Amino acid sequence: MTLDHKVIWNEVKDYSFITLGVMLYSAAFTVFLMPYQIVAGGVTGLSAIIYYATGFHLENTYLIINGILLLVALRILGLKFMMKTIYGIFMLYATLAFFQAIMPTQESGLPIKLLGEGQDFMSMAIGSIASGIALAIIFLNNGSTGGTDIIAASINKYRDVSLGSVLIAADFCIIGSCMFFPQFGDYIERAHKVVFGFCVMVIENFMLDYMMNARRQSVQFMIFTNKWQEMANAIGTETKHGVTILDGHGWYTGKSRKVLCVLAKKRESVGIFRLIKMIDPQAFVSQSSVIGVYGEGFDQMKVSVKKKE
Repeated sequence: MTLDHKVIWNEVKDYSFITLGVMLYSAAFTVFLMPYQIVAGGVTGLSAIIYYATGFHLENTYLIINGILLLVALRILGLKFMMKTIYGIFMLYATLAFFQAIMPTQESGLPIKLLGEGQDFMSMAIGSIASGIALAIIFLNNGSTGGTDIIAASINKYRDVSLGSVLIAADFCIIGSCMFFPQFGDYIERAHKVVFGFCVMVIENFMLDYMMNARRQSVQFMIFTNKWQEMANAIGTETKHGVTILDGHGWYTGKSRKVLCVLAKKRESVGIFRLIKMIDPQAFVSQSSVIGVYGEGFDQMKVSVKKKE
């Protein structure tokens, strides 16, 4: 595959998964959260709060707010990221309208309660888990649904702050705003919606961070083998990872031997174990999880360095 074809394939893959993530998010929000008037964070949640209180269609509010944020964030995130963000925004606008159109409605105009009356908590849990997974799919493929995602992505670009932490701070303010809308009932009913909103926030962002960290998790291999040269060549060629050769000395045998040290993504573990077993089934291998790996082929160090005066 040539470089141009690889670039095109990566772009097609990104847009395909962004579309999948947006559709999952819209379905989760429309089917499980809207029928029970469960509030959520982000611009979608803010748009829903306005919709519950005024009846103004949430997809229109969502589009207006995101248009303003896009203009502000264009310089920070760059055109390439913003193109996928714009795509994500319009896709979410369209899919929210689509799922609301195909869902049967209650007398109030909201989608029907698929799980039945009194199933607020179960519907909240399912909707939050699904929307958290959907956001992770979008972010892992270099996309965004706009809104507070733009704010989170802007901060994450320069600081090693988890996306979930940024979103929680923004969502806290949005969900808390329910207390200022008398249309939601008395203070007890408003507090009930705020508590449910905080549950949505915690579950959704936990799933987001879990999916993001699981994808980025790295492992370290320490390989003890007599076929260290062949093993190093195979790992370096097949996985495109560097291999560090350490000098070791066995306490029991009193002999010197070579030890291979390899850092890789966790998802590559099975392939590396397969190579090891093919070359030397008797090799002694230890695998350990590492908190973070920074450098070429892994994550970037997002810390600021003070300039010398």
